[in-house]
Amino acid sequence: LYQYDELTLIGEAPEILNNLIEIRGVGIVDVMTLFGAGAILDSKQVDLVVHLENWTPDKKYDRLGGNMENVEILGVEIPKIRIPVKTGRNVSIILEVACMNFRAKKMGFDATENFTNRLSKLIEENKEV
Repeated sequence: LYQYDELTLIGEAPEILNNLIEIRGVGIVDVMTLFGAGAILDSKQVDLVVHLENWTPDKKYDRLGGNMENVEILGVEIPKIRIPVKTGRNVSIILEVACMNFRAKKMGFDATENFTNRLSKLIEENKEV
């Protein structure tokens, strides 16, 4: 991980680990061999930090996804989300959806805002009845 410029962090693997991932119980996997060249990058800008935490039944979690935190890494502020996980949840799918949703928000499509607007409109319509 290194700071490319004032606002940008870049992540890349050490050369010895290029294209490799370790999966407990499976071992070392060559991602390019299994999934093709489209599945790997030499480096990537770090746009989002995802903090996975153990789900606790008595803790209140944000259900709408509107509470984005920031974390400072090497002097650069990066958006951060917390995702509670527990046994049985498909973490890879959850991570993929979280990243796609973050990307959609950056492009101006905010499902939380859309839902809130719909709900407010419905409440207002029901007031008038």
